[in-house]
Order: sequence, then structure tokens, then C-alpha cells
Amino acid sequence: MIVGSLIVSALPKPKDRVKIVYLTMLFAMGTENFILAFSREPVLWCTGQAIGWLFVPVMSTNLEVILRGSIPVELQGRVYACRNTLQFFTIPIGLFLGGFMVDDVCEPFMVRHGDLPILRTLFGIGKGSGAALMMFILGVTGSLICVIVGGRLKKYHYNEM
Repeated sequence: MIVGSLIVSALPKPKDRVKIVYLTMLFAMGTENFILAFSREPVLWCTGQAIGWLFVPVMSTNLEVILRGSIPVELQGRVYACRNTLQFFTIPIGLFLGGFMVDDVCEPFMVRHGDLPILRTLFGIGKGSGAALMMFILGVTGSLICVIVGGRLKKYHYNEM
């Protein structure tokens, strides 16, 4: 996060902050989740996490500029309270669903079908192959959401005065 914050402070002001938000999320989510899904070494997992989180400050900074510049000051407290509520109450839900998916869906799936050459090659065999499958699913769905939402956001541009 510190490296990402230094990167943000060194970058010039972007022409299209909306585009920066969805492209950094696409890159961060895709890179991190696919490295976690396809690698078998802890050092690569750490590298994937670092790459994934490196661009989060870039995304956050641009989102903050958009929100602060487009929401009237008298409404910012309400909007930020609502945003933070929605953002932070979903974290435990996501952790619960992720654990459920790994333990009750992906691991059993890999036990039954993990001997298929494509699955064995991509996700390995045995304990942890279901978690790799889950990271792959998360990477694909997250990347698709970023691409779909990014396509819809192309008509919006935010350039501060």
C-alpha cells in the first residue's frame, strides 16, 4: 500500500479518472486472482498479492477525487456513510461465501473431477486444488464484471476543473 501511495503521488493527473478506476481494478483483480489460482509456491502467492494491492491506492485516489468533486459538500457525509456501510458489511459476507465455496463446492468438485487432465494441470491435485479453482472463478467473474461495467462507464468522464 505504501508503494502504491508513492506511485499515486508521482503520477500526473489523469485525463479520465473513471477509466483509471475500472482499469486498475481489472488489472489488480485479474492479476492477483490468476496468480493465486495457477501458482503452487508461497513466494508467488505473496507476489500476486503485492501486485494485486499495488494499484488499489491508484484506484482509491481517483475514486475519491470523483466522489469529492461530484457530490455536493452538504451531502458528502451521507454518501460516504452509505458507501462505507455497503463496502464494509459485504466483507464478512464475502469471506463467509468464499469459505463456503471452497469447502462445500470447489474442494468436493475437485475430489470428484480433479483427475481430468485440464483440471489437474490448472489447479493441481489434493488439498488446496479447490481453493485454486475458487480463485480462478473469482478472477474470471471479477474480470468480467470490470469489463462489463467498464464498457458501460465509457460514456462517463470525470475531469476536474
